Amino acid sequence: MLVSKKELTNLKLGSIKSNDLRELAAILDVDLRGKSSDLIKKLIDAPQDKIDEFIKGKYEELIRERQKLISDNDLRQELSKVKDFRWGVVQGQLDSKIQSEYVRHFVRYEDLLNGVRTRLHDDITHYVIATWYNHWTTVLIEDHISKHPKVIPTLKNKLGVDIFFDYQPFDLKTTYLPKSFTLEQALKSPKDLIIWLYENQGAQRFGADNRFFVVLASKSNLDESWKLKRDFDFVFNEIDKFFESASVSKEDEVVFGFDQKTYTTISKILIIAK
Repeated sequence: MLVSKKELTNLKLGSIKSNDLRELAAILDVDLRGKSSDLIKKLIDAPQDKIDEFIKGKYEELIRERQKLISDNDLRQELSKVKDFRWGVVQGQLDSKIQSEYVRHFVRYEDLLNGVRTRLHDDITHYVIATWYNHWTTVLIEDHISKHPKVIPTLKNKLGVDIFFDYQPFDLKTTYLPKSFTLEQALKSPKDLIIWLYENQGAQRFGADNRFFVVLASKSNLDESWKLKRDFDFVFNEIDKFFESASVSKEDEVVFGFDQKTYTTISKILIIAK
């Protein structure tokens, strides 16, 4: 459901860390006494533009802190070094794999060590590289989204909210086009893809919050869509074009089923294909 202005302000203020919330209160000449929840009540009618400006400034500080470790240009260079993208191990099943294929499989010590050296080492290496690649490409993409003039980021993820766009909260999800969809199908009926993404999320990560999906797809070979994720100039340009023209309304409402229950939420999707 679409949130009200007061709900929106409450979510924005709730995403601000305690010390920063006090700083905002001081800037707006609001009584600093009380807990964070008390400050939120006092700030609930504060001007939206002042709250947004404060959050934007604090987010820029967070980006600058990250960039002390490595600049965005250098990070792009590091990501370009990945030549092969494959998981090796199914996410969340590493311990199960070790138990079934090594601990319970081998009875001789030397055979166990040889198995680890020849197979498990490569599997884990591929898994770590794929996870590292996905993490840092997502960081750069989400930072670009969060810096867009029409987007307000959160300063801490709370209740599945990463950004606010067009006065609505969204959880950001960057992913690849699932193999059960062709690109033509996804572009023709993006809402079907949204429903699929909600209904096929893992039970441990289940959420029915508003979501903004960025879906990447290589036109020539879907298996190489991971390469598109580091084509930052192209991806960023597509993101900017989307936010310049997009809006949020009741038409973005989707209904989906999960674990024999029905959920209603608001969702936007941007399919980036090249």
